Parts: sequence; C-alpha cells; structure tokens
Amino acid sequence: MSTHGKRAVGRRLRAAATAATATAMVAVPLTFSATGASAAEAHVDNPYAGATQYVNPTWAASVESAATRQTDASLAAKMHTVAKQPTGVWMDRISAITGNADGKGLKFHLDNALTQKSGSTPIVVNIVIYDLPGRDCYALASNGELPATDAGLARYKTEYIDAIAALLSDSKYSGLRFALTIEPDSLPNLVTNSSEALCQQAAPYYRAGVKYALDKFHAIPNAYNYIDIGHSGWLGWDSNAGPSAQLFAEVAKTTTAGVASVDGFISDTANSTPLNEPFLPDSSKQVGSGQIRSADFYEWNPDLDEADFTADMYSRLVAAGFPSSIGMLIDTSRNGWGGPNRPTAASTSTDLNTYVNASKVDKRVHRGAWCNPLGAGIGELPQASPSGYTASHLDAFVWIKPPGESDGASTEIANDQGKSFDRMCDPTYVSPKLKNQLTGATPNAPLAGQWFEEQFVTLVKNAYPVIGGSNNQTDTTAPTAPTGLTAGTPTSSSVSLSWTASTDNVGVTGYDIYRGTTLVGSSTTTSYSVTGLSAATTYSFTVKAKDAAGNVSSASSAVSVTTANGGTTDTTAPSVPTGLTAGTTTQTSVPLSWNASTDNTGGSGVAGYEVLQGSTVVGTTTSTSYAVTGLTAGTAYSFSVRAKDVAGNVSAASSAVSATTQSGTVTDTTAPSVPAALAAGTTTTNSIALSWGASTDNTGGSGLAGYQVFQGSTLVATVTTTSYTVTGLSANTAYTFTVKAKDNAGNVSAASTAVTATTQNTTTTGACKVTYTANSWNNGFTASVKVTNTGTSALSSWSLGFSFANGQKVTQGWSADWSQSGTTVTAKNAAWNGSLAAGQSVDIGFNGSHTGTNNNPTAFTLNGAPCTIG
Repeated sequence: MSTHGKRAVGRRLRAAATAATATAMVAVPLTFSATGASAAEAHVDNPYAGATQYVNPTWAASVESAATRQTDASLAAKMHTVAKQPTGVWMDRISAITGNADGKGLKFHLDNALTQKSGSTPIVVNIVIYDLPGRDCYALASNGELPATDAGLARYKTEYIDAIAALLSDSKYSGLRFALTIEPDSLPNLVTNSSEALCQQAAPYYRAGVKYALDKFHAIPNAYNYIDIGHSGWLGWDSNAGPSAQLFAEVAKTTTAGVASVDGFISDTANSTPLNEPFLPDSSKQVGSGQIRSADFYEWNPDLDEADFTADMYSRLVAAGFPSSIGMLIDTSRNGWGGPNRPTAASTSTDLNTYVNASKVDKRVHRGAWCNPLGAGIGELPQASPSGYTASHLDAFVWIKPPGESDGASTEIANDQGKSFDRMCDPTYVSPKLKNQLTGATPNAPLAGQWFEEQFVTLVKNAYPVIGGSNNQTDTTAPTAPTGLTAGTPTSSSVSLSWTASTDNVGVTGYDIYRGTTLVGSSTTTSYSVTGLSAATTYSFTVKAKDAAGNVSSASSAVSVTTANGGTTDTTAPSVPTGLTAGTTTQTSVPLSWNASTDNTGGSGVAGYEVLQGSTVVGTTTSTSYAVTGLTAGTAYSFSVRAKDVAGNVSAASSAVSATTQSGTVTDTTAPSVPAALAAGTTTTNSIALSWGASTDNTGGSGLAGYQVFQGSTLVATVTTTSYTVTGLSANTAYTFTVKAKDNAGNVSAASTAVTATTQNTTTTGACKVTYTANSWNNGFTASVKVTNTGTSALSSWSLGFSFANGQKVTQGWSADWSQSGTTVTAKNAAWNGSLAAGQSVDIGFNGSHTGTNNNPTAFTLNGAPCTIG
C-alpha cells in the first residue's frame, strides 16, 4: 500500500512581504475616488463577483522594472500585462504590518486600495495571514518568528492578529472587501505530518491560532475568511482529504460563529499544481499495466489537478458540516505549465509511466518538488466566478503568490526572519522525499519572498494561457441594465424584488441591489428579498448587473415600495425548554438533550437554542441536543437551556441539570459495537458503493470517531459516515469488504459480516437514443446533441460516434472531448459527465462549418453500439 499519507508530497513555499527592490514606482492607470468613513456593505456570498482586485504598486514596480531590462519586445509587453494584475499582500511577520525593509505596511496597501476603487464598484484586497507560532513545522525555508509556545501564541494574538484586525475595522476602509487567506500550510500539516515532533508541538497552537484569527476577522462585516487547504498533490488521497475536511470543520466549529466564520477555502497557494491536466481527464483510465492514478507520478492519488481537487474537497467539506454556500479559490499565479515543453496531445504509448509522463503538463519530476520549480509558468489571470468548473464552486482564480517572488534560498543565507535553508530549494540535492531525484529547483534563488528575476522571466515565457492571447483579453463592456423590476407584497420589515435578466458580451455574474444610493445586497439570480426595513415606510429600489471583469451596468428603473404597518410585531418569547437531561459524560464533555419549545408563530418560529454553563452561553444549536466540550476532568457543572425565536425573543432558562465529567484517571478500553447490515449498492466498472448501520460506543455518540473500510485484509479508507464508495477497482471482478468501528480512545471493534460484490463488465454498452438538432447560418452552424442511455445498466464512460455526409467540420465543442478524422466525428465524455445511469441523458454540442449543405448525420453509435435517432 502506498505510504503517501506519511509523505509531505506537496510542500510549497509562499512569499513573504513584497520586496521593494525596484528603483521606481510603476504608473498603474487607476481612478481616484474620495472615500469617506461609512458603514461597511452587507456581507455577500462571493466577494469577487462584480468587483475589481487590488494591484500592489510595489510588486508592480518590480515587474515593470524587469520589463525595462528585456531586449525581447514581445516578452516585455507580456510583463507590462502581468504588472496590472492583482496579487496577495503577505503579512508574514509582525513588522510587516507597519512596514519593514522588505516592503510597505498594511496601511499603505489599504490606502492605495482606496485610490484604486472606482465609483461604486467594490474592490477586493487579498491579504495573507501567515505568522502562526511554530509556522511551517515541516519546511525550513519559511519557518516563522514565533515559537510554538504559550508566549508565542500570546504575541500572535495581541501583536499580530489584533493589530491587523484593528486596521481592517477602521471605518475609513469600510468600502473595501478583504479576502483573507488564513495561514497557508498550517492545518494540512497536522494531517499528513502528525508524526513529526515539531508538528506535534505546533498542533495546539495551530488550532488555537486559526480559531482566534477566524473569530477576529469574521466580526468585520467586509472581511472574508478563506482557509488554505494545500493542493491535490498533497491532500488528494482519500486518506488525506477526508481527515483534512474533518479537521477544518472541527476547528471552525470551535469559533463563536461556528462554520459560518468561514467563507471558503483556497487551494494551490504558492504552488504549481496545474489547474487542469487536459490530456489526463480520467484518473481511472486503464493504460498498459494499470490505471493512470497508479503511475509513479500520481502514486494512486485520484485528484490529478486542482479542478479535480477543489470539486472533491467541496463535497467533503459540505459533508463535514460546512454550508453549501462556501466558495473555493485557486491560486493560478504559477500553475500554467506552458512553453515549448507543454504537450499538445495524449501519448500513444501503451506503457503506463511513459504515457503519463508524456501526457501530463506538469513537468516536475515529482509532485512534492515545490521550491522554485524549473519550467513552471503563470496560469490563468485573476478572474471572478470562472466558468466551466461547476462542481468546484469557484469564487475566483486569484494570484496569492506574486509571480517573481522566491520560494526559498537555494543556498544558506544569513537572515533575521527565522527562514532556514531547506534542501528542497537546492538544485544539486537528491531528495529521498522525491524518490531520490534532484529537486528541479531553479538555482541562484534568494530568500523566500525576495524578488527573483530569473524565475520571473521563466514564468512569463511559460505562461498558459499565453499572456495577451485570446483567452485573457480584457473585457470592458458592461452588461445591459436590468428591466422589469417589480416588488412583491411587502411585510412590515421586508420586500421581495424580481427583475428580467440582463445580457452581456461574455456573461452576467450577478446583480447588486440598491436602496436609494445604498448597496443592500447582491444576488446571482433575478430575485432578492430585502430585509431589515422599517414598518410603514416608503423605499425606492434599483438593480445593477455586473460581469466577471467587474463591469457594472447602469441602474434599472426604480420601483417604490411602502412596507406594511408594524402593529403585528412579534414580542412573545418561545416556551421554556423542558426535560433537560445530561447523558453519559467523558473526561472533557457532557451531552445534553431536551424537549422542543413552541412559539406563538408556530413551530417554524423557534430559531434555535442557547446552552448556558452557569450564566455563560457556551453554545447555540437548532436541534434539541448539544454536546458541551472542552471541560475539565472530574469536575461538576450546571447547565440550562433557553429558546430563541426568529424575531429575537428569548425564553427564560430551563431548569438546570448538573453533571460531573469523568475522572482524568478513567481510561476507555471498550470498543464500539460491530457495524451491522453492511451492504453493497450501485456498482460501476471500477467502483462499489457500501453502506452499513451506525455503531454505538460506551461513551455515547460523541465517543465514536469513525469507521475503517477493509478490502479483504487491506484498509482502504477511514470515514466518519456510514457509507463509502470504493474506487480504483478492476472491471468484472469480485471483491469482499468488511467494516470496523473506532472510538476516540482508539478502540476498534471486530469486523462486520463480510459482503461480496462484483464490478460491472467493461464491455457493457447498453442501448441508446440520440436527438440531433442543428441551426445553420451562412457557412456556419450550431449543433445540439442529447444522448440518452436507454439500456438497463449504467455507463461509467461513453464515446459517441457519427459521420458527416456533406463535408462539415467541427470547429469548437463543449461538454465533451470532440475530435474529427475525415468525415468521422467522435465525442468522448468530459471528466465530470462520464457516468450515465440507465435512463439518464447528457447534453453536448458544437459549432461547425459547412459549404452550403448541412444534412444531419443518419447514424450514431455509443460505445460502438448503434443508437436510435429521436
């Protein structure tokens, strides 16, 4: 079994504060807008939608200065484009807040962001929070200034987080949006490097520090918290991704606001893992001796790129308790991998490793080669709500790592920043972590965060998409103004608005709703409910449309609304909760449960419950149970509960219940009950879905840590739910599985009764139906194709084939991998729509050209089997 779970496969360095090495400031074309102190705007779902982003003038000056030294006019022009891009501002030590020898302070950047803000268009300032005690416990090049001690944590809170929060809370900056990347490399290290002594020492300070940062910044309405989640080459394995999602949820749930303190997550921070591996769309594809994921480069990691990884992690994070509204960011500053060495097609080799190495765009020798990698290139330019990544729920592509800033020194360099010499940055080092290969690092590198022009030139040359190409032209066209704005029946405090969708030359990303001249909210749909209004008051509303480039339409026609009389305001509190009882305690927790309260407005009027320890609120919940944690062993506590309704009325406290935590000397040696009713569900050619009944534990439900899934005698996954889909299997093969339960004390139950299931045969083709329609004009046409699996078995992948009768050509396709040879056209499933259940359809299409006659194809096949034509 692979040992990837113990290896720091994807370690990477991020920048320090931007180095002020340029001799002159760049003249960035910005519009000045006098911004006075005012209340911060309402917190929005995606802060990047409809907004611009802050361009760091100090970093831009370094880029422009590099451009003046280029003799290649084309390369210099690309650098001028790069200089206009927004990048992250790194707060990598306490002195970075006020400014130091390496760069200007945070106030300098916030003041400059005010000057860059244009009119009412929001602007996002990307700020990296990066100074935890014991920082980067598994990398030397970016070690920090604060020790992993109580004293280090105290300084982190008071001198670092509090100082940054005070600046961001200044009403002068209420018109800015702050997107905060929270502590790169911290929490992921606690999953993959927990056996390292330094990481063990740092673990409690990482948890406490991240919690404190989330609490402080969440309290600022115009601040948005994005937790760093590593990248696919680090956490992509199930054994890393699952525990990581649980850890992120555990830390978030300790904050005052719980999971609501987190707006989203960011991947690939300061790393170079590709956004897409275009010629390796299916990690389970069989080539020669094995699946692509089993090649030496991927080591059975199913997430080959960041598109795979963010979609995978989004699902896991939501399952762990985060709301579905969370957004994902990808740092695309160095993951383009273009240039002359970028492959243009999949390999034709039948040798697995040769196929993968020739087909992948990532040209590192190992995915753990993180430091200043040779051959890397700039990736996608920053943009909001990028299309084509529905499963990833992307808020934006961002440049958190400023291109041109070093990951770490390639030789020992004395410094006062706490940064050590990491041999992974030494191009002469043969690393055991990279299977005894050279690191592939760029030579002559300075300290992390300092300007590294040699690498910057390489990044620009190898950019993909090519800088200045058709994929990153600037969009300056605003959407049309929304029309048909209407208001529904108002209440005393709210009104629902709806309008007709706007159009745009690229695409509308959302709408801003204004009450008079005040922005009150944003929506990605054509409706919005305005709340918090005063009774019997007349208001005027308008709506503006916005696109991904930040262009904003003119306002819609206004609609006037008068709210209803407020005489029916709810002032009645819910009933007092009854039946409060304490369950089986542990050394540090007490589970509580009670009967539901009622409210004068009906059951839906009860919004939740507050749990009190004495007179202190220690938790809130919408259910009728709650586990109080973080208690002291062998100690008596008193708890009560009170109910709260949607109008904010709070009931009196319930009768108190007393409970004593178990003594610190009590050791749990009792294993959970054996999982029951293990069953196999849906199978494909390479996967089997399993489910089972929940186990119980002697310490109560909170004592159960999860389940271990075994394939024969091999542990294949550890999960916290009662289901799991085993992947990476061979077609038409029988497999036997068992499940064991594990509690928080490490006790493991006996194995469940075994279940045997057989994967589907790869030769299954089934029946199919195709509906083909084409709309022609001049010498062009658009074709829409609906493919329906009319068979009785699911397809795990599909390939549609047909031929043109009149010499037509496919020029551009979507939702499938389109190719044409002569008159024969083939459309293979995309990575996200390969699974086609019985009775399920998939819609694909393409643009084409013709010479005057455009007859529809008369025959179609799906996986070689003929289809009926609808």
